[in-house]
Amino acid sequence: MLKGSNTPVPTAALRVELGWRTGAGVPDTDASALLLVSGKVRSDADFVFYNQPAHSSGAIRHEGKRTTDGRVTDMLLVDLARVEPAIETVVLAASADGGTFGQIPDLYIEVQDAAQGTPVARFDNPGATTETAFVLGEFYRRQGAWKFRAVGQGYSSGLEGLATDYGITVDEPQQAAPAPATAPPAAAYSPPPLPQPAAPPPPAAPPTPVRLTKVTLTKAAPSVSLAKQGGTSGALHVNLNWEVRKQFSGWSSKVGRPTAMHSDLDLDLCALYELTDGSKGVVQALGNSFGVLHRPPYIHLDGDDRTGAVSSGENLTVNLDHKNAFRRILVFVTIYEGARSFADLHASVTLRPQHGAPIEFSLDECTVPSLVCALALITNTGGDLVVQREARYLVPERGVSPQRTVDHAYGWGMNWTPGRK
Repeated sequence: MLKGSNTPVPTAALRVELGWRTGAGVPDTDASALLLVSGKVRSDADFVFYNQPAHSSGAIRHEGKRTTDGRVTDMLLVDLARVEPAIETVVLAASADGGTFGQIPDLYIEVQDAAQGTPVARFDNPGATTETAFVLGEFYRRQGAWKFRAVGQGYSSGLEGLATDYGITVDEPQQAAPAPATAPPAAAYSPPPLPQPAAPPPPAAPPTPVRLTKVTLTKAAPSVSLAKQGGTSGALHVNLNWEVRKQFSGWSSKVGRPTAMHSDLDLDLCALYELTDGSKGVVQALGNSFGVLHRPPYIHLDGDDRTGAVSSGENLTVNLDHKNAFRRILVFVTIYEGARSFADLHASVTLRPQHGAPIEFSLDECTVPSLVCALALITNTGGDLVVQREARYLVPERGVSPQRTVDHAYGWGMNWTPGRK
């Protein structure tokens, strides 16, 4: 499509793919969406992006990034049939993290039919130079139907400037209040004060602003302090989501080539823990060891998901109000059934503190017949919890469980017995 052109789209579930070619010096890019009435959001809840990944209506969901063969895609799922009637426009935007769009090669936005996977519309290369944010396209209503328009409008003020332009309240650093002026010396006589009218009621509290900050862990920068990011209390939510692309399950031990992946793929998010009192254990769906949040081990597995969706997926919660009780926590994932390896399974991990910036990273491509992957190691260092990206695929020996394999690799020293769920 050319800039400014439009095309009809079905009132159905559509996948919006933001894609580009990665490489040295290429900044990261993030997709986002804004739901508008008369050109503005109704509230900050109408902004869907990496820190606010799903709209309350269920119409839009941020699905996260995938990297394949030197290309990166960031996905949004937009179900136009579920968009509220008051919404007139859904803006599809992108922001560059650590650079400009002129440094991002082969940028495009493509709209696909989510059920069929077939392209509906595509807009390539908006002619970017020094911009740090872009409105690439938009869905808009016209005579009871939906259309997609290729927009290509750039911003030099980043995601913050784009968001505030549409009415989003953005969290900004607080500035120190000015020092009070020196009071004059008291007069010898002061007249009695006049009666004061009743004070008006205090204004309603302003809405909590949207936080745009985030932390991405990479091989070059694999660790981060939770305290430095403000994550010192409250709940720490760990989410694993995934997508199967080629429907393979890894390697057959007999023929040495990939075998078909079943549709009932089941991944389990788990955590080994060691507390400062010396106690150790595991939180996992296997054996119904879901943990407890408000007493030891202060870790709870929220459920057992089979879809991999970012709005659900596998979720683990850590109670940071008891952070001093932890010595170390190893978050890992196992394949329970439906596949024989992590090959061709694209997964990403997000750690979202209740207070502070979220921490995210993607798993590397799996090149070994692995059934278990160590995701992140959280270590108590002088009262601070440090998150270390592991993204380490492990290959169990014959007859050895994935749990025992990860235990041996990290020296937990626990005794294991067979379990089921």
